[in-house]
Amino acid sequence: MSTSSAQEARQAVGRKLRDLRKRAGLTVTGLGVRCGWHHSKTSRIENGRTAPSVTDIRLWCQACDASDEVEGLLSKVLAAEEMYTEWRHRVRSGMKHLQGASVSLFDRTRLFRVYSSTLVPGLLQTEGYASALLTTIAAFREVPVADGPGAAAARVERSRIIHEAGRRIVLLVEESALRHQIGAAEAMAAQLGHLLAAGALPAVSLGIIPHSTPERRHWPVETFHMYDDRLVSIELLSARVRITQPAEVSVYLNAFERLRSMAVYGADARALIVQAIGALR
Repeated sequence: MSTSSAQEARQAVGRKLRDLRKRAGLTVTGLGVRCGWHHSKTSRIENGRTAPSVTDIRLWCQACDASDEVEGLLSKVLAAEEMYTEWRHRVRSGMKHLQGASVSLFDRTRLFRVYSSTLVPGLLQTEGYASALLTTIAAFREVPVADGPGAAAARVERSRIIHEAGRRIVLLVEESALRHQIGAAEAMAAQLGHLLAAGALPAVSLGIIPHSTPERRHWPVETFHMYDDRLVSIELLSARVRITQPAEVSVYLNAFERLRSMAVYGADARALIVQAIGALR
């Protein structure tokens, strides 16, 4: 993740701490002596290789006679570490609890943009599809309580936001996402049938990028969610990455628009969904 927003934010904290040390006239070794740690730790923190703890920040600022900088630095450290959150920490309280963690973010968002190369987006998942998917994820991540069905119900409840006035939901999926069978054939058929209905909702724009798209303007990328123009969330196998830096958000917005230009809508999109239903065994 050396090029991620999280790493860049951590490096920015390190630069600020380095500036404080130099302003205080301390060497790397001198700061280490005052704080009671080896000088190599100072270097790791300043270069963004190690995230400083709350105690580290307080000791550092005390050593540099800059106690007024503590709170500002602590908020920056917290923001940096929240950008990259390991799944094993997030799922400790169960998959159902995890679904509820995004409710406030959903409530604040007016424009949702989602690109998915592999799965039906969560906002349009049926309970059967979501249950099969989340049960598999829970088993893979060794969640103590196999709460896939409960998490699925919470996800569907959260998705009711697509019916609320004042929201706009723009969803792009690769055609392959219609073909990956999640759960039993009956659950998959119900999911695809739901897409036919959901695509007609006034607030929803559902685009499908066909396999046969000639000379693609953009290659398939990782699934990502955009919340208004302020946050991009990327769910990796091992972690979730949250991007808030405007320059990086713009990169994903540019990619989204290029992908959207290749998608088909309306009758053409429905035809691809019907074909996927017909291919189920």
